[in-house]
Amino acid sequence: MAEEVFKNIQVLKGIPVDEFMGTMGFFASAVGLNCTDCHVDESGGNWARYADDNALKQRTRQMIVMMNTINRTNFGGRQVVTCNTCHRGTPKPNVMPSLDALYGPPPPDEPGDPFEQAPGQPPAEQILDRYLAAIGGAARAAALRSFTGTGAYLGFDDPSKVPLEIYARAPGQRATVVHGFSGETTSVVDGRNAWIAAPPTDRPVPLLPLTGQELEGVRLEAELLFPSRIEELLTRWRVGVPAVLGDRDVQVVQGTTAGGAVATLCFDAETGLLVRLVRYAASPIGRLVTRVDYDDYREVAGVRMPFRWTVSWLSGRSTYELTDVQPNVPIPDARFARP
Repeated sequence: MAEEVFKNIQVLKGIPVDEFMGTMGFFASAVGLNCTDCHVDESGGNWARYADDNALKQRTRQMIVMMNTINRTNFGGRQVVTCNTCHRGTPKPNVMPSLDALYGPPPPDEPGDPFEQAPGQPPAEQILDRYLAAIGGAARAAALRSFTGTGAYLGFDDPSKVPLEIYARAPGQRATVVHGFSGETTSVVDGRNAWIAAPPTDRPVPLLPLTGQELEGVRLEAELLFPSRIEELLTRWRVGVPAVLGDRDVQVVQGTTAGGAVATLCFDAETGLLVRLVRYAASPIGRLVTRVDYDDYREVAGVRMPFRWTVSWLSGRSTYELTDVQPNVPIPDARFARP
């Protein structure tokens, strides 16, 4: 738990470390600041100094209590009001409407909010079946049982790309190895559990287990590498109103995980290919949103798969690019074993 790893935890007790770190990302996104902006200057590069108190941390604790009181008093405890409700990316909420926003172009579509089946839209199974046909057909997709790949990785603030390895095996096993500037980072989903092993400069603990709805989310990402059984991955499938992502029209399909989280899949209306996954995990202060954008589909063993994908979340962004993929190769169990 967070209070077992970090010092001076007063309000956000009783949540796992991965959820705590995601919550910090929510704060940063809501108020438009980075970690060191909210903590003492000396915290950069020193995990222990993040425990030091300052006026911003004290104010944040007060705001969490205020937010929870509003939700409890007015919304039956439902998480309706969050930090982002007022701040919207600024340290001080703007109480004056923006005329530029009023008369400027509308913001881009960013599907992800929960919805029900939209009138006049096809059933989700029709769109999912079209996706399977677009990547090569259900039979070919089912025949792809594993692959290894090499390529390049680029983090949000990295100066340049670094080498990447990926090992994947159906159903739902994935290991990525990034040879970064500060050391090797390994992210693993073994089919049931998931964790990240990273250098101490990058993570507060050497082995960070993923839990709850975040665990469900990374398991879904791993399962989608072998999408022949995509209809079984979620329940309560429904189709929303079509949206526009950049310059392409998309069909928006949504499902629910076993733990109650929502996952939204966006399929290119022209090609039928999956171009975006949006998922979120719960936290004490709001949804921890993660988005995966898929691109550069190429054929591997008769199956079209993305050779480039970008994962964006509230405190980072990672781009993965494959240059070489070997399909249906044996992968030792040790690749997915917990250190």
